[in-house]
Amino acid sequence: MSTALRTALVEIVVPVHNEERALAASVGRLHAYLTESFPYDFRITIADNASTDGTWPIARDLAARLPNVRAVHLDEKGRGRALRRVWSGSDADVLSYMDVDLSTGLDAFLPLVAPLLSGHSDLAIGTRLARASRTVRGPKREFVSRCYNLILRVMGAGFSDAQCGFKAVRADIAQALLPEVEDEQWFFDTELLLLAERNGMRIHEVPVDWVDDPDSRVDIVRTAIDDLRGLARVTRKVLSGAARVPVPPSVERARMPEGMGRQLPRFAAVGVVSTLSYLLLYTLLRAVLTPFAANAVALLVTAVANTGANRRFTFGVTGRAGVLRHQAEGAVAFFVGLALSTGALALIPAGASHAVELGAVVVANAMATLVRFMLLRVWVFNPKRRRN
Repeated sequence: MSTALRTALVEIVVPVHNEERALAASVGRLHAYLTESFPYDFRITIADNASTDGTWPIARDLAARLPNVRAVHLDEKGRGRALRRVWSGSDADVLSYMDVDLSTGLDAFLPLVAPLLSGHSDLAIGTRLARASRTVRGPKREFVSRCYNLILRVMGAGFSDAQCGFKAVRADIAQALLPEVEDEQWFFDTELLLLAERNGMRIHEVPVDWVDDPDSRVDIVRTAIDDLRGLARVTRKVLSGAARVPVPPSVERARMPEGMGRQLPRFAAVGVVSTLSYLLLYTLLRAVLTPFAANAVALLVTAVANTGANRRFTFGVTGRAGVLRHQAEGAVAFFVGLALSTGALALIPAGASHAVELGAVVVANAMATLVRFMLLRVWVFNPKRRRN
């Protein structure tokens, strides 16, 4: 197979506990698939956490026989503990894991890690709850899983499936998050995702095909109870402000464009004053003009004042140089607002009350405000443009 695209290393951890029956066949299948189909360097790490059967000897044999396979043994049980141990010491660019039963279709693995290798996302998860997913599992597991993920949604989580054993994370993101993840068992995944989302990291979801393993020995009820306790702990952590972690520079840069954190509140403040001034002027003019004329005059006056105020307070441009050009270019936003508000007024039935008129123009101008901010930031007061 060509190695032209092999520019990154992806580590796939397979955490196991007493899996002597499934281990050899699953790792063999995974290794064959990656060797034939995966376009990046890979390493499979079998993480045996305190097995008491023949799992560890089988893991060592696989590591001796198969290239790019290694085995790690832990004396204490816990999937989270095993993942932490391997991920913390890995030199790979992307860290991932999948359940030993390979319930998730392997064709989803490249779509899982590709957004991380490209820098598009920070973490990636397989989801069994997307419309494009195909899932086969018993009613009990289906009910428990959907209830658990519904609780996460109510808590404000943006990801859909916290429990699917098919996840990946960029190495720099993992090193930032792992010290803050407390759980060492099944809740490890959920806690990692909640902390990542809380700190502005991007989570990519991949619909997967998933077939329930009938031989699974996971205690569903006990795991669900432990997960609920974990959710309560993380919630307390978030409310106390302790969920903030130092994030890599790439995440900081992705959070918000340079200067926008300062500009947005100032733009909003100017916008509030402009809106109130517009409403007052529109109401006064409406006594002597038609709705369309009153809207045009009020919008023109406040648009000129808005551009001037944003020029000075939001974007920090001082002096007389460029004032006329800025006002002329800012007029584009005025015409957008005029078109939207005129259209809104035209849709109002004859004889509608003054309150209905005000509501229509306020909604239209709110939409125009978004356009105004982008025009002013990207074009009119763009600092790079001013330097040219």
